[in-house]
Amino acid sequence: MDLGPHSFEMDSWISCAPFESMLKMEIVKAEKGKAVLTMPFFVNLAQGAALMHGGALVSLADTAVVMAIKSILQPGSHFATIKLESEFLYPVKQGVVTAYAEVARGEEERIFNGKAEIYNENNRMVMTFSSIFKLAKSAKISNVRFNAS
Repeated sequence: MDLGPHSFEMDSWISCAPFESMLKMEIVKAEKGKAVLTMPFFVNLAQGAALMHGGALVSLADTAVVMAIKSILQPGSHFATIKLESEFLYPVKQGVVTAYAEVARGEEERIFNGKAEIYNENNRMVMTFSSIFKLAKSAKISNVRFNAS
């Protein structure tokens, strides 16, 4: 195992980072403050009861919101999750899960509120997710209109 130090640069603005690629996430679409991502359940994502690990599901939801945000920001903008909450509704035992995310502006100029829902391959909702992201002072928001609710 190579412990570093490391340097990394993304191939493109809306693309999966190495951690997301390791989880086999795929970006289906990201535009106008919305995003859809998928992730398969494979053995390395199982927890002790043979279900998809909750951390993997949270990672998918968080990444989906990130891609929704990236779809309305100028490439190279810096932002970070500052708060998140998830509610697990149903276990994932197999298949591919899909995250549907959207973002809305917060009351403060540099705040975005993100929401995501994750569904299993039978279209059953398995998790809801909400988050708050904060933009760096230098971030630029494009002139795209998106859902503000």
